[in-house]
Amino acid sequence: MPDTGTDAAGRVLLVSTNYAPEQAGIGPYATQIAEHWAAEGRWEVHVLAGVPHYPAWRVDPAYRGVWRREETRAGVRVHRRRHTVPSRQTALRRAVYEASILAGGLLAPPRTGRLDAVVAQVPSLAGGLLAARVARRHGVPYVPVVQDLMGAAAAQSGIRGGGRAAAAAAAVERRVLRRAALVGVIHETFTDRVVAMGVARDRVRLVPNWSHVARPSASRAATRARLGWPEGRTVLLHSGNMGLKQGLEVLVEAARAEPGVDIILMGDGNQRARLAELGRGVPNLRFLPPAGEAEFPDVLAAADVLAVTQRASVLDMSIPSKLTSYFAAGRPVVASVAAEGGTAGEVRRSGAGVLVPPEDPSALLEAVRRLAADPAGADALGARGPAYVDTHLSRAAGLARITGLLDEALGTPARGRGTPR
Repeated sequence: MPDTGTDAAGRVLLVSTNYAPEQAGIGPYATQIAEHWAAEGRWEVHVLAGVPHYPAWRVDPAYRGVWRREETRAGVRVHRRRHTVPSRQTALRRAVYEASILAGGLLAPPRTGRLDAVVAQVPSLAGGLLAARVARRHGVPYVPVVQDLMGAAAAQSGIRGGGRAAAAAAAVERRVLRRAALVGVIHETFTDRVVAMGVARDRVRLVPNWSHVARPSASRAATRARLGWPEGRTVLLHSGNMGLKQGLEVLVEAARAEPGVDIILMGDGNQRARLAELGRGVPNLRFLPPAGEAEFPDVLAAADVLAVTQRASVLDMSIPSKLTSYFAAGRPVVASVAAEGGTAGEVRRSGAGVLVPPEDPSALLEAVRRLAADPAGADALGARGPAYVDTHLSRAAGLARITGLLDEALGTPARGRGTPR
């Protein structure tokens, strides 16, 4: 058993391909969960993670050449395993990515000592399989938390081979979820899909994500001056992953159609270079690297309007992590997404934004113009975001829910328990 210097009564493994220092996607949630559990002192906390690579889909320079590493971060023992990182998304490349994660965990399993429970962040199919295997070997509860479902995502991705990948992913997901003692879902729209995979409804628990960023601290004027955003110019900002699913071409076309609005794409992803090429020669379209953790809330708050976009073919049941950050920033959101999806539902529930049809630059621009023409109304709309965070998306409430899920699982007979090998 590794010596972590703790006197915890139990030991928990969290399996999440994404983890700190990643600041986008599910990485911050996995990190805050593990660090919260470690700070509570009830458990010795281990994490099986990949190498930091998201959203750029490039290995973090600090981890280049690293195949296996153990490190302690904020009292959490993190077991890193190298995997492939595809710079371009195809069904085959995604399959190789997942297979390499699975191989790393099987060939070099984390040395944790005797475990009491195993929790996994899904949509990583390999992570779910590894977590289920480890839990079975130790004869302890296995609890996946569904952040997204890869089967549905692959079917809607638009990548080559997506149909075949969707069928294969869905089959693995069914296997992964059916083995669970309990299944957490971050939004109620996932519940019926999980039940359709053969999970009893009474084993599904709602554990929504939370706003994982701090509130803005600098003045909007000071941040805009630092970023070179002139007063009097409307700034529409999109922050986060630049992938196929986001359909960010709508923002490129909006910038080309309306020179009076500055459109900023901040972040990284496998479509960034392509989007930059599409927007070549559009002076009011700009790209920024991901903001640092300390300045990120201030940059969001400095914008006039915050954008979340998805392709028209995507009916996404998950809630993009950017949306919870947007709400905390206190600026109005324009959501160019399918009206039936999870993102649209969350925008309606918060009252902090407006919905427009996906992949429709004209409708998006019209919404931005209306907000720009009514600054007081835009401020009032944006102010509903922090209020919604306080009542529904606080970090304390989110961590309490996920801890409650683990506590309940520890009192639930685990499916498929066997003699530890």
